[in-house]
Amino acid sequence: MTLSMPTSAPITPLNPAQQRVAQQLVEGLSAREIAARNGLSIETISQYVRAIRRSLHCPPRCKPHVLVHFVLAAEQVTPPATERPTPVLNEAQRLLLRAVAEHSAPRDVALAAKIAPADLRTALYELLDTTGAETVTQLVVLAHAWGLLGTGPTGTAKSGAAR
Repeated sequence: MTLSMPTSAPITPLNPAQQRVAQQLVEGLSAREIAARNGLSIETISQYVRAIRRSLHCPPRCKPHVLVHFVLAAEQVTPPATERPTPVLNEAQRLLLRAVAEHSAPRDVALAAKIAPADLRTALYELLDTTGAETVTQLVVLAHAWGLLGTGPTGTAKSGAAR
């Protein structure tokens, strides 16, 4: 699923409960783990996640790392601080990083990163190794902490909402 559909609608700020769930998504927790941590049902957490997606105009079937990118890019949650130094990435790695943050489908990631779909897995493993990230979600979070992804996903309009 791509993010190429711009929206002129402002982002709706998350309420405190949604912010707590969003923060826990940024921490890399699954919906099941968030439910257990908060003493809520998985259905309730799923409702919160759907509301977060709607508020941020995130595609309904996007993967968790894309939702985390939307949350961080919209500055609804602050990325955690990291002591890890910012890695030096070449242009191809920066393009792949942006593609991974903004797309869920492997084919779309490969297309946006301008690499052959057959080479995606290897390129992604190399990027994870270079950054020291263990998962794609952690990669997106670290990239935000390092300032490599900036704010506002490309392909979407910036929010007019005041903070």
